[in-house]
Amino acid sequence: MAIYRLLQNSAFGPEEIDRMTTAYEEALRVLGLTDRADPMTEILAKKIVEIAQTGERDPARICANAVAAI
Repeated sequence: MAIYRLLQNSAFGPEEIDRMTTAYEEALRVLGLTDRADPMTEILAKKIVEIAQTGERDPARICANAVAAI
């Protein structure tokens, strides 16, 4: 649940949060991460937020960039 915890008190709007959570869930699937307590999920969540902060809006590209970075 790393991404949800990171976004809980953030200044992101609902649409931005939706894009990031969509990208996060897809990245988890692509990487085969099923254990949400795995430390890798937090690394992934932070990378997703970092990429979204650059202005990227497409969840598929956010996901692809995060997976490539890891």
